[in-house]
Amino acid sequence: MINLIDRPYGQKYNPKETTTRFASGVTGGNKMTIQQISSFAAGEWIAPGAGARNIASAITGDVIASAGNNDLDVQGMLDYARNVGGPALRKMTFHERAKMLKAVAAYLGKHKQAMYDLSFETGATQNDHLIDIDGGIGTMFVFASKGRREMPDGHVYLDGDVEQLSRNGTFLGQHICTPLQGVAVHINAFNFPVWGMLEKVAPTLLAGVPCIVKPATNSCYVTELCVRLMLESGLLPAGAIQLVSGGLGDMLDRLGMQDVVSFTGSAQTAMKLRSNPVILENSVRFVAEQDSLNGSILGPDAQPGTPEFDLFVKEVQREMTTKAGQKCTAIRRIIAPENTVQAVIEALSARLAKTVIGDPRLETTRMGALVSNGQKRDVLEKAAIIGQEAERVFGDPDAFDVVGADAEKGAFLPPMLFHCANPDSAERVHDTEAFGPVSTIMGYRDVDHAIELANKGLGSLVASVITHDPSVARQVALGSGAYHGRLYFNNRDSMKESTGHGSPLPHMVHGGPGRAGGGEELGGVRGVTHYMQRTAIQGSPDILSAIGEKWVPGATEIKADAHPFTRRYGELAIGETMHTAARTVTLDDIEHFANFTGDTFYAHMDDAAAERNPFFPGRVAHGYLLLSFAAGLFVEPNEGPVLANTGLDNLRFMKPVSAGDSIKVRLSVKKKTQRNDEYGEVRWHVTLTNQDDELVAEYELLTMNAY
Repeated sequence: MINLIDRPYGQKYNPKETTTRFASGVTGGNKMTIQQISSFAAGEWIAPGAGARNIASAITGDVIASAGNNDLDVQGMLDYARNVGGPALRKMTFHERAKMLKAVAAYLGKHKQAMYDLSFETGATQNDHLIDIDGGIGTMFVFASKGRREMPDGHVYLDGDVEQLSRNGTFLGQHICTPLQGVAVHINAFNFPVWGMLEKVAPTLLAGVPCIVKPATNSCYVTELCVRLMLESGLLPAGAIQLVSGGLGDMLDRLGMQDVVSFTGSAQTAMKLRSNPVILENSVRFVAEQDSLNGSILGPDAQPGTPEFDLFVKEVQREMTTKAGQKCTAIRRIIAPENTVQAVIEALSARLAKTVIGDPRLETTRMGALVSNGQKRDVLEKAAIIGQEAERVFGDPDAFDVVGADAEKGAFLPPMLFHCANPDSAERVHDTEAFGPVSTIMGYRDVDHAIELANKGLGSLVASVITHDPSVARQVALGSGAYHGRLYFNNRDSMKESTGHGSPLPHMVHGGPGRAGGGEELGGVRGVTHYMQRTAIQGSPDILSAIGEKWVPGATEIKADAHPFTRRYGELAIGETMHTAARTVTLDDIEHFANFTGDTFYAHMDDAAAERNPFFPGRVAHGYLLLSFAAGLFVEPNEGPVLANTGLDNLRFMKPVSAGDSIKVRLSVKKKTQRNDEYGEVRWHVTLTNQDDELVAEYELLTMNAY
């Protein structure tokens, strides 16, 4: 027999191997081996022990694995993370951690077929794998890119601008973010054993915090393989990641104020965990993503026959059947204009009827099994509760076809659509989540009523609106935005490139208020700062410059022995400053620039008109003329280490310059960031002052300098 876990990386499942099972039991007279799913604790793999529980295949119901160990040294794991993993990660810069994430993601990408092969046993189809496994790897790549592009090549993240706290600028304030010096405990759900882990791991490691991953036991064998691959890569420092396959024991009772708990699961479990006295007493950060009755609104303009109507039906069908509806972002409530409800039911039922349910390993299968028969029972129980207030109009759990598998032994269900005729008086359709292929359609009278129904879910991860009417989109955003973590709008203009209602993206916030848990994940760099402490620092410009490794105006200037543009990246010091000679601006300069560029705006050419303008004393020089003259004052013309000028940031014009005024430039090295093996980015602070030392303009110049 072939054990899928032991299959060589890259070897694909062959559907002709009809006797292949990742399970115990007897097939052809041979007893299969139950896979022992280990934990990784304090640098060692530890096999299941006392308290281990069996895990069944979602496809066959046969036992395929065993996981859990009541004797894990949880204090040893915490100490290892805090004393080994944490210091190693904090020693690295943000860019070094970002490069590490990119390399790990690339390594996982080379071995994702092994995870595909194993993940089938969770009931997931090949398309489901793309969301979970490829999506998780893609999330790591995004955070790696964010770390390189939006965070410094240093150890301190500067949050916001410098605040001047004194009249003369000798006492300033700044917010900084530094890594927490504890451990992040990630408690994940069963539905996405790879993405659910990596979307937490990526920002945590980028922040410089070690993590202990505790996947849901039902699908932990896929997570374990992913962790094995990450460790096998040799790219992570010791203690950066550990794995608990099974229960956490009393780990949460041992957490302190530098630790974080990030949880994905039911509201009931979240409440139990966040109520832990130790977590409350020590103010342990607790991030929760929990139950969510996500809604999708069909705009009143999206009548049958429009592209939006067809798009809506397609989106709902996809969200009901992807991962067999086991998605925290799936559409649970379908909110449509009353006059379209029947048309939606008919169109959606027709699409659902074409959904092939069966063995997820078969290419023809479009919806696989739920993760376990226990989950199947839970979905049926919740569907029965919904059925007290709504009529099932599609999908009979007692009569449906399953291809290539036994519907009774496997955790299979058909998609089930309910219709709630009285959504205003209903309660269960707005507070009961059947975490499977179950959705309820309800009608609304007008947009305000649709908003009211969407908000009756009391907080969700995402709500979508399918409309081509911008006014409808705005009305929903204003009326419903406070109730949802993400609002997804789609129509004929965006549908070809849209990522879908149910797809959280690493760039955007994933989380929601109220019933959804009140937490946030992802969201770009914002998600990284969840694992850092935001601290206000106050002091002199020199102090702030030293802490942030970024020159602050007013800090000590370093006089260069040579023109700064003749010095290589590594030779430039933060605060190195050049002062130029002055240049007088003449009326001929202004008129020549106007005629040469075509910028004959009246403030530059008509003295009387300019005098009537409240901003100008009369004719003034163009702002871009001043920038050009400034460049002429500080540029070194000869070939040297400055390779390119890549842009200007934060340009401001403070005081107009008239003919006869003069300008001079101060050019200071503000910040340096390595970009590749050949060159790095130098950020220069540039000020233009006039003959009275008054500030005329200020900006940041970006150049790429050779090493």
